[in-house]
Amino acid sequence: MESVARGGTRWKRFAVVMVPSVAATAAIGVALSQGALAASFSVSGQQFKVTAKQLDGEGFVQYGAMEAQHGGKNIPVAVSGFKSAKIKGLCQSVVVPVPLFGDVSLKLKAGNGDKPVEAKNLYIDLDQLDADAVFRDINIGVSANDTSKGPGIKKGDRVVPGSFAQEADSATLTDVKQTAWATSAGTFKLSGLSMSVAKGKHECF
Repeated sequence: MESVARGGTRWKRFAVVMVPSVAATAAIGVALSQGALAASFSVSGQQFKVTAKQLDGEGFVQYGAMEAQHGGKNIPVAVSGFKSAKIKGLCQSVVVPVPLFGDVSLKLKAGNGDKPVEAKNLYIDLDQLDADAVFRDINIGVSANDTSKGPGIKKGDRVVPGSFAQEADSATLTDVKQTAWATSAGTFKLSGLSMSVAKGKHECF
């Protein structure tokens, strides 16, 4: 009885709005778990949080760009790109405020079993990163337009003129915590995918 009372009319109204998008997300998630789709994760005008136990990437590049938001607001971000990456213990979460209802959290987890998440042409637009990092054959201070080791500048990115960039043959990041505005990949295989939608704030960190 308690769960019914806690749901109430507002839960029903919320479900009418959210069920179609959640169903679509679930269908996409199944395809992603089978490595069938290119993918992107972003919520208009909102940051989301990402954690990973370990990321092993080949062909790394990082450069500055401006992330365009609805309403004409531009946000400076650091874009990290990898030609390919394997990620263990991935978690992505976003909290969306719903009028007259409160916060709703969407959380995605993958790569917690024997098989890691696999991505190709992976780009992460972030404004904060905490991790232990090892870069191999790193080249620091190159122009963003002159990098050659990574996947290149993401299509549509507005690179800050004369911006600083760095590149490396490979990189290993452990105990990753970051806040980001967008994640995209040419292909994204999410082994052991788990998604949840819940009322309140339920973030990766």
